[in-house]
Amino acid sequence: MATPQTPYEAVLHAARDVTRLDSALDAEMLGTALLGSVYAIAETDRSSAVREFVTGFLAATARRRTAAATTIRSVFAALVPDAEGAARVRPGSQAPAWSGQLGRVHLTGTWAYGDVYGDQTSYLATFAYDDAAGGPEHALVALVDHNIGITKDVFVGGPAERILDQVRQMCSADDLTWFRTEDPGRMRAEVDRHLLITDDLGELPGEGSLATDRALVGARLALLPTATVPLAAVPAPLSTADRTDLVRRFLAAPEAVQAGLDTVDGPELASLHFCISLLLDHSATFPDADPLRWSPAVAGLFLLDWVHRRAVLDMDDAAMLPRVLRAWVRYAGRRRGLPEAAVEQTAAAVDEMVPEFARLYSTGERRSPATAAVAQLMADGVDPDDPAALDAWIEANRDRLTDD
Repeated sequence: MATPQTPYEAVLHAARDVTRLDSALDAEMLGTALLGSVYAIAETDRSSAVREFVTGFLAATARRRTAAATTIRSVFAALVPDAEGAARVRPGSQAPAWSGQLGRVHLTGTWAYGDVYGDQTSYLATFAYDDAAGGPEHALVALVDHNIGITKDVFVGGPAERILDQVRQMCSADDLTWFRTEDPGRMRAEVDRHLLITDDLGELPGEGSLATDRALVGARLALLPTATVPLAAVPAPLSTADRTDLVRRFLAAPEAVQAGLDTVDGPELASLHFCISLLLDHSATFPDADPLRWSPAVAGLFLLDWVHRRAVLDMDDAAMLPRVLRAWVRYAGRRRGLPEAAVEQTAAAVDEMVPEFARLYSTGERRSPATAAVAQLMADGVDPDDPAALDAWIEANRDRLTDD
């Protein structure tokens, strides 16, 4: 066979056996996998790229009359119903018996589960075809990562009951995981909101079935009702007064007292308040901006990455920071009502990270160019707040700064 000349021809070739599939679900899984390649290579607004591809495909294949061509057209129209021309697609005379069930499913249940820290929430919905000839009941699972603010992965598969049972068993066996029945409108709103961000990423997460299952997930989510219950409000950034009050409460809390932070004085006092401000600044970079949401993962992002890129620490700061972080995660965990095991797991993770934190501090290998420049200023004894001294240093180091 000749090599396909256009992407549309390549898709027709890849879908040449679509009529031999056993069910509408199998056909929709094939269709979403084919559209996944379009989604994956798009540079921005990936969902629109898929819609535009389907629009072009339907226009380019409008005169094709083979059973495979008319069937894959119907599959794409069911997966991307808002593509131009999708509403006009009709099954061909040789269409498989299941073709009338494409996209004709109804919701049978929705659930949510996640870790007690709030790092990730997974949403699970099950669907059944209106006619059993369409295929088996199946499940949609979407993983929302709150640390990076995206829908990190999606999956469609079955049997639905087996997937649901596996999730229930997994959560019941882990005291640091929760599971609940979820409002379908809330599920749709939360997954859609984070998928919008995912769709515009320059680079997709490297593992999972996000690209291959994205079109089918979108079609299934569109069948869920809009939210009828209040969604969790995104916390407003802390005001200066709020920050001051939170710091005051922390320093008076038993966790800070036990760490000896309430008696810090002299030169260490400035380091203490600087370190606390770094914790609050880091929390403000997350989509939910909750200064009390700390986990082993969040602590790792802070201690082994963010602080090196964004802050210049002197030796007193570097010695103080792990001490402050240990006390803060215990304080934050108590305030949020986390299980003691969860709080201690985060504190233990901080202890394990301290050697690597110290190494990164000493090497400076993760400093951003701006942070590295400020660090060099301080090493050279230049006050960054002294304009004259700063200008003189820049002039003296112009060649080196230009080379960097």
